[in-house]
Amino acid sequence: MQQEISRRTPLGQQAASALSRSAVQQNVDRYQLALLRKWFWARKPDAGFLLEGFPATLLQALVFDEWLEARGENLTACFVSFSSSENSALEDVVTHYRTQGLLTGAIPAAA
Repeated sequence: MQQEISRRTPLGQQAASALSRSAVQQNVDRYQLALLRKWFWARKPDAGFLLEGFPATLLQALVFDEWLEARGENLTACFVSFSSSENSALEDVVTHYRTQGLLTGAIPAAA
């Protein structure tokens, strides 16, 4: 998402605007999903990747799971690092990946 914002693409500008207005999570989800969808479907199949800050909500995790399934790909692991203020926001994501047996670790980030 930061790359799209830095490039000042139309979608990146919308995302930056939503983030700067402290938009409700639903709008942030929408822009993050739109940006990540563009990246996900443009990359080479089975190319490895590491995502930071995504998925940040259960909705994003579920949508990402659908994308992976549509391409016949799987995650091998998920590691969640979060600040104490984000703890409750990521709890559903941690539970989701723990249930799937993909959660490698979930620890608070250094302050």
